[in-house]
Parts: sequence; structure tokens; C-alpha cells
Amino acid sequence: MSDRPETVRIPAWQRALGWAVHAYTTGGLFLAAWITLILLQPDRATDDYRFCFLLLFVGAVIDATDGTLARLVRIAEAVPAIDGRRLGDLVRFLLSAALPLLLIDRAGLLPVGYRWVLLAALVASAYGFSRKGLKTADRQFRGFPSCWNVVAFYLFALPVTGQPAALVILALAVLTFVPSRYPYPTRPGLINRLMLALSIPWAVLVGACVVRHWRYAPGPPGMIGLSAGYPTLYLLVAWGTSFWRWSNAERPGEPGA
Repeated sequence: MSDRPETVRIPAWQRALGWAVHAYTTGGLFLAAWITLILLQPDRATDDYRFCFLLLFVGAVIDATDGTLARLVRIAEAVPAIDGRRLGDLVRFLLSAALPLLLIDRAGLLPVGYRWVLLAALVASAYGFSRKGLKTADRQFRGFPSCWNVVAFYLFALPVTGQPAALVILALAVLTFVPSRYPYPTRPGLINRLMLALSIPWAVLVGACVVRHWRYAPGPPGMIGLSAGYPTLYLLVAWGTSFWRWSNAERPGEPGA
């Protein structure tokens, strides 16, 4: 008898589904290219930025769902030659960090002389994406999870411009390096599941704002303000749970430390 391990044969349908999920994730690259072409136009109108946010919204939907699809088809077995997580991270970095920061710049939300703040946010995002301990053992993000697509949307939609916008960006960039914990809604856990449930009506509100024509440049103030409640709650939950963990951590010298 041969001592070679038995090769597991992957059904053709499972391989096909695996490649389909990778193609779904790769669709984010086409969205990124489309957004780049719009932002590099010499002349842009409010509706051009609205359309960019619509494309970013579609990209966020892909990012929120491709992981679940990958687990359903057991993609590591179906397509072992492709690292789906690395592919997802590449697409996510473009759509949630690099291009939203470029949009902030092209939309003129920052005052003259403050563009370095965007570079600081980009460097912080690169650090966040590349660190090994990005996700904790209890399935949460460690440090601000570089959701610059959401930040760009609310800076543009509320609007928040000038030095206040620069301060918001710089503060969140610094929080990337602070070992606080942020919910990861698509993963197991009570807080994660709660934030996932609340993210559904939030996504509906944001989707309604970016799909319809923005008569109020960029959208209906009431809907924008109402939708801002979710990211506000997200940050409060993250900072609140982090503070609770810090305050209840055992200190050196105390019993059990």
C-alpha cells in the first residue's frame, strides 16, 4: 500500500462556486477603477460625488457579504491556490481607505495646507491592514478599522468641512494605533450581532440617500441625520466596551496579576 496521503477530490460545482465568489470579490476592483476615473476628471459636479458614494456603497455590500459566501462554499478547499482573505484586503483597502481619502481631497473638504492629514490617515490605514493582531480572539477589530468610506460620506453629506474635518480625520487616524476594540458586525458575538442587526436599517437609509437624486446636495437632511445615529452608536459602543475592559483589567501587583 502507498504511504501517500489520499488526495481529496473537489467537486466541479464546488470549484465553480469558489471561483464565482472570488469573481464577486474582484468586482470591487472594477468599482475602484470607476471611482478613480470619476475623481480624476478635471470638472466634477455634486452628482459625480453622489455616484462615487453609490459605488462605494455597492463595494461595502460586497465586502459585507463575500466572507459569508466564501465560508458557505468552503472556498479554501474549493480554490486552494487563491488566498481569498488577501484578495479581500486588497479590494477593501482601495474602497474603504485609499479612494475615500482621495474623494475627500477632490471634494475640497479640507482647508489649504491640511492635505497631510489625508496622508497620515492613509499611512495609519496601511498599518492597520498589515498588522497581525488586527482582529482580537473574541472577533473584534483592534484599533479604528479604517472605515474612511463612512467618514467621507458624513463629512460630505452633513457637511463637515475645513479644520473640523481635518481634526476628525486626524483623531480617527490616531485611534488606529490605540488598542481599543471595535465591533465586527459580520462575525459571531453578542455585540457584533447587535450591531449587525442595527446595520440593516442604517444601510437602507444610506442606500436611499445615495440612490435618489440629491436635491439637498447631497441628500435629505433628515435622512442623513437619522442615519448618522448608527456610526455614532458604533463608536460609543467601541469606546465604552474598551473603557470597561481597561477599567476592569487586573493591575500589576494585585492578586492574580
